[in-house]
This record gives sequence, C-alpha cells and structure tokens, in this order.
Amino acid sequence: MQGAAKLKGWLQITATVALVSLLAACGGGGGSSNNSSSSSSSSSSSETAGLPASPTAQPIAATASNTVAVTVGQGVASVINIPTVTVTVCAPNSSNCQTISNVQVDTGSYGLRIASGVLSVALPNAAVPNGSGTLVECTNFADGYSWGSVRTATVQISGETATSIPVQVLGDVNFSVPTSCASGTEENSPSALGANGILGIGVAPVDCGSTCASASTAAQYSNYYACSGSSCSQTQVPDSDQVTNPVSKFATDNNGVIVQMPPISSTGAGSATGTLVFGIGTQSNNTLAAAKTFTTDDYGDLNNSTFNGTTLAAFFDSGSNSYFFTDSALALCGSTYSGFYCPSTGQTLSVNLVGLNGASATASIGVLSAATLFSNSSNYAFNDLAGQIGGSDSFDIGLPFFYGRYMYFGISSSSQSPYVGY
Repeated sequence: MQGAAKLKGWLQITATVALVSLLAACGGGGGSSNNSSSSSSSSSSSETAGLPASPTAQPIAATASNTVAVTVGQGVASVINIPTVTVTVCAPNSSNCQTISNVQVDTGSYGLRIASGVLSVALPNAAVPNGSGTLVECTNFADGYSWGSVRTATVQISGETATSIPVQVLGDVNFSVPTSCASGTEENSPSALGANGILGIGVAPVDCGSTCASASTAAQYSNYYACSGSSCSQTQVPDSDQVTNPVSKFATDNNGVIVQMPPISSTGAGSATGTLVFGIGTQSNNTLAAAKTFTTDDYGDLNNSTFNGTTLAAFFDSGSNSYFFTDSALALCGSTYSGFYCPSTGQTLSVNLVGLNGASATASIGVLSAATLFSNSSNYAFNDLAGQIGGSDSFDIGLPFFYGRYMYFGISSSSQSPYVGY
C-alpha cells in the first residue's frame, strides 16, 4: 500500500468506470444533453419523502478571468456525475498550445493529468532529479492504475496561468510497469477515465509531498520511477519536481478554489452547469462565505469524523461520482447495479464532520435508490446517489453533495493550513 503517496481522489474512479459498463449494458448513458432543470427520473413522492432538503445556492456567472464553467453531462464516455472544464496546455515558452475540453475537476487529487490519446502538442520530458532516463509516475486507484511520463507544461484555465509546471501524460510510455506500481487494469484512456484528463485541485500543492521527497520513504513508497532501457526503479523526487496543483502556481488567485454547482432535482437532471472560482478572498467574487471551515490533514481528510458511531476519515471529493461509504442497514442493489445502494425509500444519513481546528458540523446525506435514478437514461447529474466502499474507515462525500452549494478548498502553503468548507 502506498499510503499518503496514493492519490486519494482516484480511489473511487473504479466505481465511475464500472458505471460506464453498467449504463452501456442497461441502455443508459445515451441520452440527450438536457439542462439541469429538466429530464428528471420518474419516482413517487413516497420514495423521495425521506430525503433531506436540497441546498439552493446558485453559481455565479463564469465571466471573470478567475472563473471557468464546470459542466456535468454526457461528456466523452457517457459517465454520470463527471464535472469537467476546458484547459489549455502549452509547451513552455512557446505559442505551441492545445485546448482540451472535458477535463475532470477533482478536489480529491493534485495536479493535471492528460490522456496521451488526446494530446497533440509536444511537451518536453521532465528531468529525473539527480539521475538520468525518463521520469514516469504510477497512480494507483482501487481496481487499477495509470502509468505515464512526467512532462513540463504551461497550463492556462480561463484567465489564469501556471508557467512551466510538472504534469503527467497518461499512457505515453512503453516501459514495463514494475510490480511495485500496481495490479489490475491499466487505465489511461478517456473511455477508462470518463474524461480526457484529470485536473487535481485539492488542498495539496503537489501530488505526493514528503513521501516521495524523503529518501527514507521514497525507495519503497514513491509514486515516481526513473526508467531507462528495460528497467524502472522508484526514485526520490523533491516537491518542486512533483506533478503540481496548477492553482498553487497562479500569479494571484493561488490560495484555493470554490466549486459552485447548481441545485438539481432529487431524481436527477440531464446536465448541470456550475462555476469553478480560483482564489479565496483574493477578489470581490471569491469571498470566503462558508458557514463552517474545517482544517484538514495534508490530503484533505477530516480524520476525527464519525458515521454511525464509528470514527473515520471523511473527505469532499468532486472526483467521485457518488457518495461512497459502508452502511449495513442500507439495502444494496442487485447485480444490475452492483455496489450501489437501493433503499426502498429515500434516506437521510448524518455524518459528523470534525476538523483539526475543532470545528464540527453535521452533514446530511440523501440516498435514493440507484435503480430509480438510473431508470432515466437521459440523466447524467445526480445529488443523492450512493455506493459501497471497501472497509468502514472512510466516508467519501462525492459530487452529489456539491449540488446547490459553494464548496471551498484552501491549498496548503507556508502561510495557510489546508482547509475545506461549505
């Protein structure tokens, strides 16, 4: 297990990928691009009566230079609840650029990763620190992994620019995957990821931190490999050379992000359009207005939270297309929707969130039967979908919680502890 070196937000991509196949097999995912106020699934009022009241915050218009529109819809692979933005990548110090749409917004990981199959601009390889060869990264998640080189790129999102930062290109190398990397399926394509890439904008400035930067841990736990000839070996990589959260390198709006998603029906919507705002308290449009803010560990976890009397790590992850947790009292779906919950009526669950700063609040989670939600194959946005996660030591508060809210993510720095808020 790679522990802290693992990109947490990618852990639940396995459920996203499973859902691609699930919807294709059941005739779903081939619907229209309806707006967020239409195309609801059919259900009786008794089914939804037990759900919590939906939040109603509306996103601001994505017209300022520090904003970009976030879209949930059919996307590149007909996967539900994938929030995406458009990103431009350029070869450093050049006008050789490419604009790439359908890049997933992931508050549970850190750094930009692009599927090699969609990348046409040539980006230079990053150097292997204190060595030679090609710098390659292995990214693990539940049922597989991604494997690709580290490159250097200038990243532009709306009016913001991060100059010459390390990014990862997925699936672009022929080096054999080391046994220390991962097992399962190699997932580097848009069809496997559900997007053309992943924009990790969580609370960490780099994707591995001290685990990869320290010689004492890198030899066994590093995500990074120095590859040459037919061999790859784990290598120590300082923070400055690790795949970097682009927001942390913006000129001014670099201390965090606000993810604003619109409210939607409890039975789903064809699509939803929100706004990603860069910076917190740096401009008139990004004031910190959270009712509660919670300081987290370095990876965005609220480790003293509780659910059903069990202490666990809770985290807010826009890269997860569902809530993921373990609750033996909730009925699971049958084999058609394996891994998802299918209660006979809507349920309201409570998660007690506790930050390192002592701040606490109870988050109300709504769960509606996945079978009911998936009965309308034209819908791609859902705010009360839940699935099972292995073990009982974590509660993944995925994209469903973001609808109708402003979600704040403060990036760790020398002057700021990492925090989340809503």
